[in-house]
Amino acid sequence: MVVVGGGVAGLVAARDLAASGRDVLLLEGSPELGGKLRSAEVAGLTVDVGAEAMLARRPEGIDLARELGVEVVHPTAATSGLWSRGALRDLPRSLMGVPFDLDQLAASGVLSAEGVARAAAEAASEPGDDVSVGDLVGARLGDEIVDRLVEPLLGGVYAGHARHISAAAAVPQLLAMARRGSLLEQASAVPASVAPVFAALPGGMGRLPGLLRDGGGFEVRTSATVRALRRTRSGWALTVGPTTHPETVEAAAVVLATPAAPTARLLGVDVPDAAAELAAIGAASVAVVSLAFRTEDLPDALFERSGFLVPPVEQRTIKASTFSFAKWAWVRDLDPGVVVLRTSLGRHGEEATLQAGDEGLVRVSLADLSAMAGITARPVDSHVQRWGGALPQYAVGHLDRVARIRAAVDGQPGLAVCGAAYDGVGIPAVIGSARRAVASVTRAE
Repeated sequence: MVVVGGGVAGLVAARDLAASGRDVLLLEGSPELGGKLRSAEVAGLTVDVGAEAMLARRPEGIDLARELGVEVVHPTAATSGLWSRGALRDLPRSLMGVPFDLDQLAASGVLSAEGVARAAAEAASEPGDDVSVGDLVGARLGDEIVDRLVEPLLGGVYAGHARHISAAAAVPQLLAMARRGSLLEQASAVPASVAPVFAALPGGMGRLPGLLRDGGGFEVRTSATVRALRRTRSGWALTVGPTTHPETVEAAAVVLATPAAPTARLLGVDVPDAAAELAAIGAASVAVVSLAFRTEDLPDALFERSGFLVPPVEQRTIKASTFSFAKWAWVRDLDPGVVVLRTSLGRHGEEATLQAGDEGLVRVSLADLSAMAGITARPVDSHVQRWGGALPQYAVGHLDRVARIRAAVDGQPGLAVCGAAYDGVGIPAVIGSARRAVASVTRAE
């Protein structure tokens, strides 16, 4: 069997297939495994420059760590913030912008008095089969809560825009609540949970690819771009390598764990219906800027915060900053004299932001951190990680699109697809997607 793509989905699929006794070859087009999980050195400290956490309330990530024999850690008690209306404020507790407590929302100052009053006067509206998250919340609670709460929350996950992201795909529980009745009444009845929302590996999520590969029982080839895929009488043939020296690899079954665009190209000949649907899935490019400062150069108040989000309406360049030194004890323990934080830039359709060189992204990050967090010191080191087309966009109707893709692919024995383009962009969702693909190809044998 062949797995194409060496991100988390591909690595999990390859490992599970190998564990079932099958011979597995994993082909990765880049020189490194890991997809959007990666570590790098900043001021001599190894930190995440890709995804830095996974949802703890979905079981797949925690269960995988247990299978690999590694512990997980949770964020510290540091609180999240949000830059709104000229100040860094506490982030109100909410379900994707729907507040659990209106009094807490008002006290935060995130919204104007008029915005709070509009949210409190929830309007009745009946959502259809699918609607954008922004349109759903805006119709019920007003545009200001969308602009200042929903947008930054969705921007941090999807790097997308609230009025384009599918509620059914991104926040299905919110859509279900809207169909039952008042969002505010149901949100206020949600009990406060003491269970941590996020988890990570000590040393960073960038460790996960290596853990999946080590002892996985499958062969790996990096810098092995798959350029074509075609059906044969006995299975599948893959064209691998540079155009000047192509190689044909044959397999009884293939799992495509690649992003939507390259998957569309590979399926164009034999599964054109799936290819057309995949080609219609947009993607956002983002950049992560990691900055290291001397500990004494940062304001004391920042050590109580895990970071902050920035609504697009504020017209700043960064969309978020994570104070890794305060959020994760393992980062703080690396070197007490140095603190590391990161900024995130880029939203769907706003790629011009990322056209600046690395120095430019560092410069605008520092300008925004100065204005919003009072950080005026110069960093002792920096690192810029660009993620081109990294985050698929779940447009309204995404679930139906995925169903059509899977129906077309399932019609081809020995073929399956998985990854962030289908069932969720987070690590647990991607793991679940990989295991669904494995079940599909093995069931068809």
